[in-house]
Amino acid sequence: MDSITALLAFVRTAETSSFVGAARSLGLSASTIGKRIARLEKELGVRLFQRTTRRVHLTEEGELLLQRCRRALEELAEAQAELAQRVQAPRGLLRIGLPTIGYRFLLPALPAFQQRYPDVQLELDFNDRLVDVVSEGLDVVIRSGDLADSSLMVRRLGSFRFLLCASPAHLQLHGQPGTLADLAVHPAVRFRFPTTGKLQAWALPGHESDAGAELATVMTCNNMEALLAAAIGGMGVAWMPDFLAAEALADGRLQELLPDWPRQSGQFSLLWPGNRQPSARLRVFIDYMTAHLFTAAPH
Repeated sequence: MDSITALLAFVRTAETSSFVGAARSLGLSASTIGKRIARLEKELGVRLFQRTTRRVHLTEEGELLLQRCRRALEELAEAQAELAQRVQAPRGLLRIGLPTIGYRFLLPALPAFQQRYPDVQLELDFNDRLVDVVSEGLDVVIRSGDLADSSLMVRRLGSFRFLLCASPAHLQLHGQPGTLADLAVHPAVRFRFPTTGKLQAWALPGHESDAGAELATVMTCNNMEALLAAAIGGMGVAWMPDFLAAEALADGRLQELLPDWPRQSGQFSLLWPGNRQPSARLRVFIDYMTAHLFTAAPH
């Protein structure tokens, strides 16, 4: 650490143009500062300051060293701050933005997270519109699809797949489809993206645009929970993510259609501002959710 203290004395002297000013800044004596500078000059084999009776001025070599030292000391300060965060227990408020449907996959993981990190308070903002993480005061957001903002840091959470589903009552009335062509006689309930107003395409093989367009649509909605309820109620065939349909599939309220056909996959990601060091509470949230969400590979 002797070299670090000498470099710090050098930087403070350069900034104040005075051994006395550097001494006040560092809580040392002017003679101690002078000795550290002299020892540094001897080690480097160059003169760093031109000295007068009242002030000191950087030499050309001193100017070069000052530029490098400032960067090095800034890096050291950041490293010390990061290490200090790692030894402190994560605590404080964490603001999380996520789509409305996000409660389906996030909330089951939160009780165990809260038990592990009891001093972290979570504030969840469920919203399907595109948000500005920084201007809206969010610490992290969960989003799917294309990630256009290159100023944000990204951690992939995992994949899910889309399913074609219908209720047993609907299938009793319209029949169990064995091929894509059999779907033509089935009514559809469709999801409309709230941000764009566009219908979600049913990405099935042999249909480059939208397989759902060939079905008679009996209802559209911009809320996935409403889509699920309509499908369970027997209104028609629906296209939805597997984590949304999982409970209803398990208890028999829905059945998957054409399960052997390839399916479109989706991806959720965590995004947070890249212009600052993550807090301890944000860091543990990112690590925990990456390890515990979407851990099963899509079928």
